[in-house]
Amino acid sequence: MSSIKKILVANRGEIAVRVMRTAKEMGIKTVAVFSEADRGAMHVQLADEAYLIGPAASSESYLNTDKILEVAKKSNADAIHPGYGFLSENAAFTRLVEKNNIIFIGPSADAMDIMGSKLAAKEAVAKYDVPMVPGTESAVSNVPEAKKIAAEIGYPILIKASAGGGGKGMRVVNSEKDFESSMERASNEAQSSFGDGSVFIEKYITSPRHIEIQVLGDKHGNIIHLVERECSVQRRHQKVIEEAPSSVLTEKLRQEIGECAVDVAKSCNYYNAGTVEFLIDDDLNFYFLEMNTRLQVEHPVTELITGLDLVREQINVASGKKLSIEQKDVTINGHAIECRVYAEDPSNNFLPDIGTLTTYKLPEGPGVRVDNAYIEGMEIPIHYDPMMAKLITWGANRIDCIQRMKRAIDEYNIGGVETTLSFCKFAIGHKAFIEGNYNTHFVSEHFKPVMLVIQDEDLGMVAAILAAEMQLSGTSDSQKGNKSNNFSSWRRNRNEYN
Repeated sequence: MSSIKKILVANRGEIAVRVMRTAKEMGIKTVAVFSEADRGAMHVQLADEAYLIGPAASSESYLNTDKILEVAKKSNADAIHPGYGFLSENAAFTRLVEKNNIIFIGPSADAMDIMGSKLAAKEAVAKYDVPMVPGTESAVSNVPEAKKIAAEIGYPILIKASAGGGGKGMRVVNSEKDFESSMERASNEAQSSFGDGSVFIEKYITSPRHIEIQVLGDKHGNIIHLVERECSVQRRHQKVIEEAPSSVLTEKLRQEIGECAVDVAKSCNYYNAGTVEFLIDDDLNFYFLEMNTRLQVEHPVTELITGLDLVREQINVASGKKLSIEQKDVTINGHAIECRVYAEDPSNNFLPDIGTLTTYKLPEGPGVRVDNAYIEGMEIPIHYDPMMAKLITWGANRIDCIQRMKRAIDEYNIGGVETTLSFCKFAIGHKAFIEGNYNTHFVSEHFKPVMLVIQDEDLGMVAAILAAEMQLSGTSDSQKGNKSNNFSSWRRNRNEYN
């Protein structure tokens, strides 16, 4: 068992800050790496040491494995935490780190290889009788043969890239006439995105919920699950809002799906933190989707309802320690929701936005957490993922948590760039979300950009009425403690800086 003394965080943004904070609490020194675009970044300022590793482009900096290893050796870091994205699921990098006698804070390279291929993952979990969506067990390339398989499965079907994720290399096909062109596009996109054009076919679940299970394993063979997260509010197959626990899982179903997730982890001898993803249909049948061999963006909601620090668990597992808890010790305390704060314009098809943060004030108060890496005056760079921060709230129950999130969004004061906060407030206030009656088609079924304009008009009307009431009573804003300013501060700034 080795005691980690210094961790190089091979990442940037809020996840780099998140890892460093736990490391500091554990008395572990931290090393930051940064690109030219991130010279003034928060993770650079928080680290005990920081090293420039290249230009702004991630291919020349955060993905430069040789440079990162060079810094690890120069700084005498004995471990590397990859965060998520970038190199976090790169088996070759993991092997390179370990070859240089540096601890990789994550799973084994072999587990990454197995779960990095959806087809290999299917083969691995088959012996555990894990429910899977009907489909092919291997890659398909022969179009006539593939078309025959699709007909046997029954339309609509889904053509999916074996490698990668994020919606790339994925096509829904509703009829045979669209099959050939869809298969060609999916394969070409997969080849371009992942260097692997392999695709396979599955039955398309028309109204699925996206449920994932957090798992933890150690190097002593112990594997547990930390219940579920609901991740069904998505745009472009990428999550925007997550909550834990799900509003639809019964205790019986929770136990069944949790045990399946543990079996999936066992199938590749998994250790460290990972996430097993499932689709659930209208009848609450669940099907294995894939396993992400890393910490997830949405891990804070699990932390808030379980009281665990998942990064601390990761570091301890990498050090050779056993898990701090057993399955029987896992309990659910309250409810948590996470809203991803992207620099995107939801009124314009969620297109990314860049600019300077002319105003940036974080929400505070009981049950509010912000995993963040920005301060006022900083620029949102164009070179990386547009996620700025994660806003997470906890409540004793789901309704309290929703209400707290609404309050926190109203307090989150951002000026200079468009963000997804307006959409998040719309979504959590929607009848379908409040009732828990939603699926992965929430955006297409319930959201239109004009709805944000309607929200603006309603809020403006409220403000006008309150202002008129104060004029009639002869009382100014300042005398009333500015209480008429009852609408969201991020919305005021959006209008001010447009």
